[in-house]
Amino acid sequence: MTSFDKPPLEPAEQLQLLETRGLQITDRDRALRLLEVTSLFRLTPYMRPFQFRDDAEHRFRPGARLADVVSVYSFDAELRHAVMVAIERIEVALRAGISNSMAPRHGAHWYMERSHFASQFDHARMLADLEVLMRKEREQFEREVAQIRRSNVAEALKTRRIDNRMRDNYFRFYGARYREPPLPPSWAAMEELSLGSISHLYQGLARDSDRKVIAKRFDVNQRVLGSWLHTLTFIRNICAHHARLWNRELSVPPRWDDSIPTPDGRRRRQVPRRLFTVVSMLVYMTHRISPDIGWGDKLEALVLANNVIPRPPMGFPDNWQHQLQALLARAAGRQGG
Repeated sequence: MTSFDKPPLEPAEQLQLLETRGLQITDRDRALRLLEVTSLFRLTPYMRPFQFRDDAEHRFRPGARLADVVSVYSFDAELRHAVMVAIERIEVALRAGISNSMAPRHGAHWYMERSHFASQFDHARMLADLEVLMRKEREQFEREVAQIRRSNVAEALKTRRIDNRMRDNYFRFYGARYREPPLPPSWAAMEELSLGSISHLYQGLARDSDRKVIAKRFDVNQRVLGSWLHTLTFIRNICAHHARLWNRELSVPPRWDDSIPTPDGRRRRQVPRRLFTVVSMLVYMTHRISPDIGWGDKLEALVLANNVIPRPPMGFPDNWQHQLQALLARAAGRQGG
């Protein structure tokens, strides 16, 4: 292990470094503006496909242009946006699916009962997180009420403003209106949990029967759904932090349902670790829950509109369009089943 000794570089020096490594830059002023608002460190992963592999000097292949790097970077931004749209749909549907299946079967506050969860699930932490949120909303509401009461406006307007602030968030509304139980009903609580927390909650349910009812909405095996949610949480975090997505490798390959066409067309439970596997999951699930948005068609159009972007790093097979159509056909074939 050695000591870090790389000196910090100004944008102009960064530009010069890229040129010495062989990157073609046709508009230096524009390139400089790019480096002033987008760090070289952030752009570096997008440069690797255009550089010699395992070259300690990070030299670029002949003909590599900064414009090519920027094209991949811009495509990645569009791809993250598209993926976030799909994950949002799935996340909202999952929250609804859990509430709609669990509350009628086990009561409005079912999630507060330890008996509904497996022994390894950290039930106390989930409740503690929700209690912290409830306390923060109550304290914030009290501060806002005090500020409104000190304002120099008519009493009727003060009352209306206080009521509006109370209704801005259901946790503060619940805390102001109800004494027991101490936390809101599940359909409100589920809306406040992150996708990661929802994923853990689903996999932490004690009964297979409960997970199966929830998974039925997505028409996948209940264990497969748990695996997919784990993967989608990882992908969502990448997108939320504006990190690189286009050639990302999954650390753990998700499970696959035997009845659903695999991303590479092979019949196996574990599938490739590349982005096309994630795309396949999103195409299938969005069509199951919101077929009218045509997410798969929009994703296909995005890829085709950027046909200069290397597809092998994303794991797209040569027949990727055929594979997506097979997934859509499978999802449509069991709508409402």
